[in-house]
Amino acid sequence: MTSTINNPDSTRAALVAGATGLVGQAVLTLLLADKRYSAVHVVGRRAPNVQHPKLVVHIRPSMLEAACPAVDDVFIALGTTIKLAGSQAAFKAIDGDAVVAIASAAKAAGATRLAVVSAMGASAQSGVFYNQVKGEMEAAVSQLGFDTLVIARPSLLAGDRDALKQPERMAEKLSLVAFKWLEPLIPANYRAIHASSVAQAMVSKLQTAGAGKHVLLSGEMQK
Repeated sequence: MTSTINNPDSTRAALVAGATGLVGQAVLTLLLADKRYSAVHVVGRRAPNVQHPKLVVHIRPSMLEAACPAVDDVFIALGTTIKLAGSQAAFKAIDGDAVVAIASAAKAAGATRLAVVSAMGASAQSGVFYNQVKGEMEAAVSQLGFDTLVIARPSLLAGDRDALKQPERMAEKLSLVAFKWLEPLIPANYRAIHASSVAQAMVSKLQTAGAGKHVLLSGEMQK
């Protein structure tokens, strides 16, 4: 899919990976409405269910492919679960390897700013495999040399997965019900957070933050 851009007020191009997921879809909606962007490229294994004059879709059967369009800002919201991926190795290939590969390719193509979704508890030294993979991913993208790096660490994500035709995550669904009743007792960083709040925080922070690495904790993104 290609598009012709004729907006002299728009000067930047953005890339979104994971645009068919909860956070990625919300990021894409914000960027398409943002006059600062003349083009919004989407990289994924399937196209998002949206059409727009600024949208350019690049289908990638493998998210590890290195080719990347020339963009300024990169938003990566790839994420699955070990159960849905099928194995720890398959999970790491998506939440770790693919994220780093896309970020690296975008940097090589000229991108200077990166925002990426990680998770609360991310640490390369964690004894929890999920958190360890997220921590290793954070360490890897931190070494790529982006002028500005924003890392979002949301807690349990809330959003309409049915509307996105995503497989139901029963554990997540049950946890959200429990969180609703216990929310007053749960610290802000560990309360469930809506995907749209994460997306808004990522886009806003990347556009306003100065140079360096910036970590957004879940409680901060709730505000």
